Amino acid sequence: MLGFETSDDAAVYKIDDQTAAVLTLDFFTPVVDDPYEFGAIAAANALSDVFAMGAKPLTALNILAFPCSLGTEVVAEVMRGGADKVREAGAFVVGGHSIDDDEPKYGLSVFGTVHPDHIVRNAGARDGDVLFYTKKIGTGILASAFRAGFETDETMREVIEGMMELNKAAAEAFAGLDVHAATDVTGFGLAGHLHEMLEASGLAGALDWEAIPLYDRVWKYSCEYCRPGRSFGIINWARDFVRQGTLSDEEYDNRMGVLCDPQTSGGLLVALAPEQADDYAARFEHLTGRKPTRVGQVMDGPAGMVFIR
Repeated sequence: MLGFETSDDAAVYKIDDQTAAVLTLDFFTPVVDDPYEFGAIAAANALSDVFAMGAKPLTALNILAFPCSLGTEVVAEVMRGGADKVREAGAFVVGGHSIDDDEPKYGLSVFGTVHPDHIVRNAGARDGDVLFYTKKIGTGILASAFRAGFETDETMREVIEGMMELNKAAAEAFAGLDVHAATDVTGFGLAGHLHEMLEASGLAGALDWEAIPLYDRVWKYSCEYCRPGRSFGIINWARDFVRQGTLSDEEYDNRMGVLCDPQTSGGLLVALAPEQADDYAARFEHLTGRKPTRVGQVMDGPAGMVFIR
């Protein structure tokens, strides 16, 4: 039911008039030292693509590449972390595949279902839609700061908990609402994934800079150029569609460091009609105990253009 042209989060195959299969996979190298937490983060990240489409995950297959020298105890903890998140999502781990590899990697191939008429796509945002984001921004920058010795296991705790959090509640809050578009924010940062949504929808959008939810010290590190190496390539790409406006070169660059920070297991970026914004926020808060952040608005303009206000 979907092609590659709109950068949608998962493949969708229509089984019958009531059921469409949603299929995705994702895996990566360790982002934290603790093997259990690595497994949980990798699983939460893979499951997000299914949630972003408004679907329910049913089964998952492990994707595992680890050096045998690490031993079975470490691998068992990684898989236990992944299995716990799959179970929390309401799905089952039903197998997988493993290989001996010098560089550890773990993730999932996930299968879910959704009614064909209820698929939430990356495309479909409308002029005037409100944009919500459901987690905080800055996992890439803080991970870089941790590797540089500026952060500790204790100060990273909120970030790790955020990466392990499923986007299940964010998707369950869609029920009964006319969500026009949604995507999970991961490797292209908030600006990159918003650009993909806007370009696929043929519209522009604006981000309210002061509203963007940041982890503590993210702005400080961005200003100090303590950023992941990949973010610089994303910034160069994003300069074509993120408007500088009246911002000084320094201010623009520092904000781009945040907006183009690649996220690991980020939240959902959701576009819906303004008259339903309060309902979505209330449902999300009921399920999670916190409010989603209203970060901007979709508007008429050059397709894919992002303005900072």
